[in-house]
Order: sequence, then C-alpha cells, then structure tokens
Amino acid sequence: MRKKRNYKREHTGDLKYQNVAVGRFINYLMEGGKKAVAEKIMYDAFDRIEKKHKGNAVEVFEKAFENISPAVEVASRRVGGANYQVPRPVRPERQYMLAARWIIATAAAKKGKPMAEKLADELFAASNNEGTAVKKKLDMHRMAEANRAFAHFGW
Repeated sequence: MRKKRNYKREHTGDLKYQNVAVGRFINYLMEGGKKAVAEKIMYDAFDRIEKKHKGNAVEVFEKAFENISPAVEVASRRVGGANYQVPRPVRPERQYMLAARWIIATAAAKKGKPMAEKLADELFAASNNEGTAVKKKLDMHRMAEANRAFAHFGW
C-alpha cells in the first residue's frame, strides 16, 4: 500500500506584521487552540524587544531563527545489529520547526517572569548567537561531526 502524500501547507502571515514566519511561530506558541493568547504573548515580546534593545523586532526575530536553525542532525539507523547515529542534512521546513521548538522550550523552562519577557530575552540572545537555543544547535552540530564516520550508512 502506498504512503499518504504529504501536501505542502500554505502558511498565512500574522495580523500585525504580515510575516509568514511570525505567523507560523504564533501557531507553534499556541496552546489549547488559544491563538489570541499566543498572539498577545508574541506581540508583547516584540514590544519588549523594540523598547529594551531599540531595534526592529521582526529583524531580531529573523536573525535569531537564522542563528538557531540547524544544518545537520543525526538520525538513528540500525545496521547489522548495531545502532548508528547517522548525520543527515535538515530540510528547511524542519529547520524552522526545530528552531521554533527550541526557542519556546528554553523560554518556557525559565521561571519567575512572564512568558513574553522570557521569549523576548531568548529571541534577543539568539539574535546575538548566545543563549540556550543556540547551545542546543551547536550540540546537534557537534554530535553530527562526531558521527561523520557513519555518514556512508545514510539512505
């Protein structure tokens, strides 16, 4: 039986900036179908970035995603009774998804501040190539580099 075809989705931009990447990130940020809450958190974070760091929030956002998006990842592959971590390139859609997931997870893990403030701090840190999400990307690249010898097991 054939596998179901995975159709590409048409993503719409967010309400305020008409930016597709921001709209997708709001959808990742949303919990329990509460999009208005996710939009409020996102736009509050953007306001904090613009006030605190005197920069265009959308540019900071895009720079952060550029710095966090991984180029390679490792996938587990079973060959002859042994599991190998095989490095593979990451598709652009998956790069965005991983970066968004890491930013949200690292911001949510911090305690004691509102989510908008934590998100603003994490986005600004990532735009400067710092922060926990960037560290996660570097760890992934380091793991792929360490397992480069198994690249010929790729499929």
